[in-house]
Amino acid sequence: MKAVIFEDFGGPEVLHVAEVDTPTPGPKQVRIRVHAAGVNPFDYKVRRGLMRPSMPAKLPAIPGNEAAGVVEEVGAEVTYVRPGDEVFGWTRGGGYCEQAILTTYAVKPAEVSFVDAVALPVGGETAERVLRLLEVKSGETLLVHGAAGAVGTFAVQLGVARGARVIGTAGPSNQEYVASLGGEPTLYGDGLVERVRALAPEGVDAVFDIAGRGALPESIELRGGTTERIVTIADYQGAEKLGVTFSGGGPGASVASTELLEDLAARVVRGELRATVTATFPLDQAAEAQRQSEAGHGRGKIVLTVG
Repeated sequence: MKAVIFEDFGGPEVLHVAEVDTPTPGPKQVRIRVHAAGVNPFDYKVRRGLMRPSMPAKLPAIPGNEAAGVVEEVGAEVTYVRPGDEVFGWTRGGGYCEQAILTTYAVKPAEVSFVDAVALPVGGETAERVLRLLEVKSGETLLVHGAAGAVGTFAVQLGVARGARVIGTAGPSNQEYVASLGGEPTLYGDGLVERVRALAPEGVDAVFDIAGRGALPESIELRGGTTERIVTIADYQGAEKLGVTFSGGGPGASVASTELLEDLAARVVRGELRATVTATFPLDQAAEAQRQSEAGHGRGKIVLTVG
């Protein structure tokens, strides 16, 4: 089968299409014919070798940890789906390929496209995990840094669904977009504290930093000087220096499950949740897709289409 691989760490140029062996699913896994694969910031961090030594990649490696497609083969213990079913979920061994192994997955509703479905696993799980960690409740005010991106899109909507007031930082071109998600937009950068206080004079109850743009000191100030109920997924060094919680979603922390995927997809069908895909690329343009991801595309999800 065709797959995008990298054999050395480096920039997007190390990615190329190659013929690799078709994978075989384990007892609880399924192999799918991939129709769409998600592109995430994690992908370029692995490609550049930035995750070493905590999460070393075995080279050559296929990027991508989420995919959507049609089941071709099921493992010996699988009873939830069968060949021919349309599914989406998290991959084992990469998703940038024609055939991939899913480890945790759900049936894709007919009303949801493969492209929209593949935007749900990573973005939806990350947003839900951090909102649970922050214990966001109805009536509270949540500040989201990076509210227009793939994770931010879900964080704003899921926060609002919890009954919270969500203030979201974004660039000038994404202010209306954040408002369309149900959030109250404001600009990031200089003067952030004053802008947020103008919107919420009573302060904010929790802060979710997705952007990693150095806003943790301002976040602490907006929380009244405490690091409690501030979580970042993008600023590890800042979190370590300031004593802020960093959530990477590793073993024991992830809330990935079939039930979560089913819930997210059902919300999309009911019109309660929107999956925004900002750009799609064919498989052989994975390098350009990662280049745009690494540059910070600013809104929604980038997806590779296969076949």
